[in-house]
Amino acid sequence: MAEGKIDASLALRSEGRLLVGRDRVKLLEAVALHGSITKAAKAVGFSYKAAWDAVNAINNLLPTPAFITKAGGRSGGGAEVTEEGRRLIATFHRLEEKLARISETIAEEGLAGAEDFLLWTTGMTISARNVFRAEVTQVKKWPVDVEVTLRVSEKDTILAIVTNESAERLGLSRGRKALALIKASFVNLAPAGDAPPPQRNCFRGMVTQRIDAERNSEILLDVGFGKTMTAVTPRHLVEDMGLKEGDAALATFDAADVILAVE
Repeated sequence: MAEGKIDASLALRSEGRLLVGRDRVKLLEAVALHGSITKAAKAVGFSYKAAWDAVNAINNLLPTPAFITKAGGRSGGGAEVTEEGRRLIATFHRLEEKLARISETIAEEGLAGAEDFLLWTTGMTISARNVFRAEVTQVKKWPVDVEVTLRVSEKDTILAIVTNESAERLGLSRGRKALALIKASFVNLAPAGDAPPPQRNCFRGMVTQRIDAERNSEILLDVGFGKTMTAVTPRHLVEDMGLKEGDAALATFDAADVILAVE
């Protein structure tokens, strides 16, 4: 009989940071307890920015937000965990309990009969900041490539272009669940007053955060239904547009820059 304990975990990561995992769930629990993102971040040892990155990433992967802010702004407002967030917390703990039972069985008896363990511990490491859980609504095949339309919220869709080989390998068809990934550097910004560009992937939203570095600026755009689009663009372009927190803006990206992944 094997000795010791096996710690099994499932993690989805973006640029080395957990999207969903034990620390993220603890953060949501702290928000539910304290009603404040600032207090919750302090309670679990997150920086304020890291806490916001975490909850935005979780919201992008869920059909409805797990976390919302209350009126009052960054200094005077609060935050709360929605019913969707509470379901996520409960589901995660049920999964942890199941994984604990599986790991105990493996520690005692080995892997025989525990094939499900391999499925539960599969993880992905990705470099894209924008990760959206979506559903395929249309697949249009052409001789060279395939146009795939995916619904990410009640009002927004994403158009992706993949090769015929990729579409077949991924099993893309209407109703298929998939992840749509877009690197933040591929997202272009424009003032909301500008005429929408001709490409299909155009998201209108409000700037919730602007972080400036020497050369680039990181812009977080609330595009509605709990979804956040992140863009990293040259700082001088952001300054030329005069974008600041609270401003409306357009986020666009090319369909060829969308990466699709399926479970």
